[in-house]
Amino acid sequence: MIYLDNAATTPVRREAIEAMWPYLTGEFGNPSSHHTVGEAAARGLAAARASVAAVVGARPGDIVFTSGGTEADNLAVKGISLATPRGRHIVTSPIEHEAVRESIDHLLRLHGFTVDELPVDVGGRVSPADLATVIRPDTSLVSIQYANNEVGTVQPIAELAAIARAAGAPFHTDAVQAAGWLPLHIDMLGVDALSLAGHKVGAPKGIGALVVRGRVPLEPLLNGGGQERARRSGTENVAGAVAFATALTLAESERMATAARVRVLRDRFVAAVLDTAPTARLTGDADHRLPGTASFVFPGTSGEAVLLELERRGLICSSGSACAAGSDEASPVLLALGLSAEVAQTAVRFSFGGAATEDDLKAAAVAVGAAVLAVAGISG
Repeated sequence: MIYLDNAATTPVRREAIEAMWPYLTGEFGNPSSHHTVGEAAARGLAAARASVAAVVGARPGDIVFTSGGTEADNLAVKGISLATPRGRHIVTSPIEHEAVRESIDHLLRLHGFTVDELPVDVGGRVSPADLATVIRPDTSLVSIQYANNEVGTVQPIAELAAIARAAGAPFHTDAVQAAGWLPLHIDMLGVDALSLAGHKVGAPKGIGALVVRGRVPLEPLLNGGGQERARRSGTENVAGAVAFATALTLAESERMATAARVRVLRDRFVAAVLDTAPTARLTGDADHRLPGTASFVFPGTSGEAVLLELERRGLICSSGSACAAGSDEASPVLLALGLSAEVAQTAVRFSFGGAATEDDLKAAAVAVGAAVLAVAGISG
């Protein structure tokens, strides 16, 4: 089997499992408990918080551990917007993750917010000039994804954040897909809040974080005992936080070398797919994209049929966002890029991890060509 669906989830790193194991066994305590078992858990949680903070260039107190990227996005979008007295106006893009889109929809329906969606070009990039034209004195939040989860397009986050900062509006970026591939330092990016998910970097599912600067007001989504500095109540997932911090630190230490190597393999894979499947079209920005993502449409086929044929040949990939799996609707991301609904439904995404090899990707490209030919023959 060749696994090329790392954008959906990654295998758990052995180091993360080993790091979390003590907090599932002897140091299992509640970090809020004032006894030796609880204090041992509290020390582990504090160390994990400091490790995550070091990767993103934040203070430990700026790290809010969550159940994953979806909760982090919800907390950022709803929490910052509802706590900001500037007004009820949000700026975003049409290619955000469902967690951001649905959170904004919640604010529109139930809290009277308005939204401006910035257009994207054919590669999925947002223009900073467009943001400058729509941002207002009453803008409560700008939320633009760092790297897209379907096509891999990377946004000019530092430029966008600078415009928001000049206007006095908080800026959030969903960096779930960027972790392990792109720099996450919040001062370099200029962002006020940044979402992360553990299972994209080799930690178990069910742990993530929102990095939010301490000066940014944040209305909690979960009320209760006041954990996470009263920003996210609930007994903390200490073992998950430790695993996440371990995996994120390792991913950051490997990032530059891994990205450079995988980028070369990806470009060879893209060229091979375009050669073996002549109808294939690469989606997303050709230059500004994640090193480990290549997404195509195959007009004249069915994306789901191609996926099934690829799996039959031992290649695991996806048709786009795993969070929208099972939907019969065309991807809003691909529609925003100007593709027709018919063509958008032929999409297949390949996403590579650091363990990708040249031999695997050569075999994968051959499988793609054969699968597309087989499905096109059936469709024809």
